[in-house]
Amino acid sequence: MVTLSGIVAQILAIVVALALAPLLTGWVNQWRAWLQNRSAPSLLQPYRMLHKLFNKESVLAESASPLFRIAPYIVFACMALVCGIAPTLSTDLPLATAADAIALVGLFALARVFISLAAMDIGTSFGSLGARREMLIGFLAEPALLMVLFSASLITQSTSLANIVQTIAHQPFAIYPSLAVAGVAFTFVALAENARIPVDNPATHLELTMIHEALILEYSGRHLALIEWAASLKLLAYSCIGLALFLPWGIASADTPLAMLIALPVLIAKLAVGGIVLALIETINAKMRLFRVPEFLATAFLLAVIALLVHVLLGA
Repeated sequence: MVTLSGIVAQILAIVVALALAPLLTGWVNQWRAWLQNRSAPSLLQPYRMLHKLFNKESVLAESASPLFRIAPYIVFACMALVCGIAPTLSTDLPLATAADAIALVGLFALARVFISLAAMDIGTSFGSLGARREMLIGFLAEPALLMVLFSASLITQSTSLANIVQTIAHQPFAIYPSLAVAGVAFTFVALAENARIPVDNPATHLELTMIHEALILEYSGRHLALIEWAASLKLLAYSCIGLALFLPWGIASADTPLAMLIALPVLIAKLAVGGIVLALIETINAKMRLFRVPEFLATAFLLAVIALLVHVLLGA
C-alpha cells in the first residue's frame, strides 16, 4: 500500500540522487588527480559544466531525426528512474514494489539502445564506432549483472532491492562467500558500464580507445548536459546498487523522517569511500585493449555464476 511517507521517501531519493550525482563525479575526478600527483579540479566543477552547457545553444546536424533530439531526455529519465528504484535512504519506496532486478537491468538496456541509435542516426563514423562498442559491452555486461542480482535474490528469496536490503540488514551478521564472489563480479561490471579504466577512459577522445565519448561527440548544449548528468546518475546508481547488495547497513527501513536524516550522512560517507576506491582502481590499472574487454566481462559473468552455484550447492 502506498503511503504518504513512502511518496515523500521516493521523491527525496530521486532529489538526493539528482543533487549528489555530479558531486560524486567531481569527488572521483579530484581523488584521481591527487593520486596521479596532478592539480585536482574543483569538487564543484561538474555543476559548473552543467550550468554552462544548459545555458549554451544546442547545435544539431541537418540529418538529425527526432530520435536524436529525444534520446538525451530518455537516457536521463531512465537513469533517474533507476536511482528511484535503488534504495538509497529508505526501503519504503513505492517504485520498489513495481520494479525488480530484471526491470532495473531493462532500464539500463533501454538507455543504452537509445543512445546507441542516436549516435548512429547522424551517420558519422565515430558515432557508429561508439555504438557498436557500446552494444558489445552491454551484451556482455548485462548477463553478468543479472547473475549478480540473482545471487543476492537467492539469499533473500526476492528480486526486489528493497527486500534484499531489509533481509540482509536485519538478520544476524554473517559472511556469505557467494556475496563476496558476486561483489568482485559486480565491480567488474560497474567499471565496464560506467566507462571507467581499465575498460574505457572518460578523459580521452582517442579514436582507438574511446567508447562513451564517441557516442556523444555530436551533442552540444542542453542535450550534452543531460547526457553528462545521466552518466553521473548512472555512476551513482551503480554505487547505490552495490551498497544495497553488499553493504546495506545504514539504509532506513522505518518510514520516519529522523531515520532518513540519519541515513543521508551514512550514504554520503559510503559514497565518499567508494569514490576513493574507484579512483585508486583507475590509478593502479592501465587501459586494456578493446579485444581484451570481452575476456574481462566473461570473467565477471563466470564469477557471478560461481557465486550462484556456491549458494545453491553450499547454501552460503
